[in-house]
Amino acid sequence: MEEGPRARASLPTPLLVVVEMPMPWGGGVGDRVSSGFRRQQEHDRFRVDSREVSVIQTGVRNVLSKTKAAGILRMAFHDAGTFDVNENSGGMNGSIIYELDRPENAGLGKSLKILQKVKKEIDQIQQVSWADLIAVAGAVAILLCGGPEIPVRLGRLDARMPDPQGKLPRESFDASSLKRCFLEKGFSTQELVALSGAHTIGSKGFGDPNVFDNAYYKILLEKPWTSSAGMSSMIGLPSDRALVEDDECLRWIKIYAGDQVKFFDDFRNAYIKLVDSGALWEGA
Repeated sequence: MEEGPRARASLPTPLLVVVEMPMPWGGGVGDRVSSGFRRQQEHDRFRVDSREVSVIQTGVRNVLSKTKAAGILRMAFHDAGTFDVNENSGGMNGSIIYELDRPENAGLGKSLKILQKVKKEIDQIQQVSWADLIAVAGAVAILLCGGPEIPVRLGRLDARMPDPQGKLPRESFDASSLKRCFLEKGFSTQELVALSGAHTIGSKGFGDPNVFDNAYYKILLEKPWTSSAGMSSMIGLPSDRALVEDDECLRWIKIYAGDQVKFFDDFRNAYIKLVDSGALWEGA
């Protein structure tokens, strides 16, 4: 049987014991570019079955609430976020199920338990890889909270071991470090800013935690953390605050703050790119 982090086989649902620790969501993304980026015509060969996708979407919707959506989306980001263009390693391969003991993934055990239940039920109807399930679940979480509908292809293969460590952006990164980190994953500054908008849901303080909208960008422009009043100084992560201090990032923040439709369109495209990051595909 083929071994290694890119082994082409489905995984049984693992039994994991995780100590839960609350921790803010730090984003992480990746993309297939250079040697890791497949040509569009090759991508078009990957399996697309609306019935199979519908089964997964329904399974996720049956167990997912808006209050749990941010955790599921964070899991998708952290699974894909290990991708490295130069090393052609990591990416959207389900390896996150082996990485829950890492500090940056603290708290994701709760999200895994939700998806374990979904996977058990779906596998009785059709086999689904962890990578496909997590990718689709992230899209369902976004739509559930009022965000854009995002099509997700199926056919990703699962890893058999953890991806390399130290690949996710750190919450303490300044804008230059963030842009460099995202570039190593094949993402532009625009895509960095668009994907950062996922922090509009969850506990970061950017508007209604259960509504996916462009409040993230509007609040970034207000810089509420500069105020010493109440909890305003606690809004956002250091990496969120760093974006608004960078001229290139600020340009896109202003665009998305003034145009939610544009934000939704760009986020949709970036998410599709994200969940294809470094994936190996059936029949490819």
